[in-house]
Amino acid sequence: MKTLITGLCLSLLPAFLWAQTPAVRDTLLTGFTRSELTPLYYGLGTDRLGGARMETLDSAVVLNLTGLDSSGRFWRVRLAPSLSGFVPVEQVRIDTTARYPTGGLTGNWTVSGDAILPGKALPGNDILAIRLPARLPYRGQLLADGHLIVDLFGVTSNTNWITQRESAGVIRDVWFEQVADEILRVHVTLKKPRSWGYSLVYAKNTLTMRVRRGPAKPRLRGLTVAVDAGHGGSNTGARGLETGVLEKDLTLDVARQVRDLLTRKGARVIMTRDADTNIGPTARLRAMRQLMPDLLVSIHFNASGSRAVRGMSTYYKHLGFRSLSQVMLRELLRVKTGVSGEKMPEFGNVGHFNFFFNTPTEYPNVLVEGPFLSNPADEQLIVDPRFRKRMARAIATGIRKGIR
Repeated sequence: MKTLITGLCLSLLPAFLWAQTPAVRDTLLTGFTRSELTPLYYGLGTDRLGGARMETLDSAVVLNLTGLDSSGRFWRVRLAPSLSGFVPVEQVRIDTTARYPTGGLTGNWTVSGDAILPGKALPGNDILAIRLPARLPYRGQLLADGHLIVDLFGVTSNTNWITQRESAGVIRDVWFEQVADEILRVHVTLKKPRSWGYSLVYAKNTLTMRVRRGPAKPRLRGLTVAVDAGHGGSNTGARGLETGVLEKDLTLDVARQVRDLLTRKGARVIMTRDADTNIGPTARLRAMRQLMPDLLVSIHFNASGSRAVRGMSTYYKHLGFRSLSQVMLRELLRVKTGVSGEKMPEFGNVGHFNFFFNTPTEYPNVLVEGPFLSNPADEQLIVDPRFRKRMARAIATGIRKGIR
């Protein structure tokens, strides 16, 4: 994966790069999301990884469309009087006979879960059922310390009781606040600071938050880990500056070694690819939604426009998964370079990263970027099979320590 901007002083960028915003032609239509992977963006800004994503919406969510951008690629969506978002045109079905529901009120809620047997593991999920007048837009956030937030758009609270049942295993408390007109914020706190992920899906007009309980014991044995070898097939990734080695081949080599190490410790490993095949982001995401691993690690090697940049790095999007990426980076920085006295250089721990496998909230995830194929010293490390073996061991150790 190629780093976007490295060592660039942002103050030197031309002013017009900051000021330009695509024009939006006003309109007023009602639409519905076409799929359960509909991206909702904050604005029309973009880069190589796409725009800043607010949420991934479920299917058949009703949208109040108020404009079309000048490129014809994005609808503007009114979420509340002071907040709008944008969705891709191809992800929206227009219904000229429908009207966006206004003045909606929330109903009463329940918190429950799968049955918990004395002395047994905590299986499955805790479930928060939020009754709404329609399948309205929402935004979820996974914060640190076991705190989840869901913003509901287009509604005012009329929730006068929340029934909490003993079958709930990990949810401690649920409460809400009306933070603005048509924005109701739901707070969920967990009994433990670690989150094993959550999902937001609709069952008719009830928004259902499924909070995963995670394994009963924090160990590799019995854990289901997804290992993603970045790129593949015609998507070659970065290329070695001097050797011409391809990122796709290196990631697959390391991923297979990680799989073998984890399997020997009793983990069940899912490989997103185990051959030189080109599997797109959407197909990978859909596969993981079906298989629902306990944890996912995506393996890449970095590259930059500057030959001077080098080092290891890890990436996360949600604060609740940052601790995993921090532990992983510490293990990677312990990898021996083979050069006497030289430590593995650090590029850093990067947050709010817009990589597609950092976006899911359903399971903890971390993106690992190995050294830079664009740096001669890093490239010499990467092409050494002994270094890649040590890197694979560090990733497996990072997973083991990261789940504690």
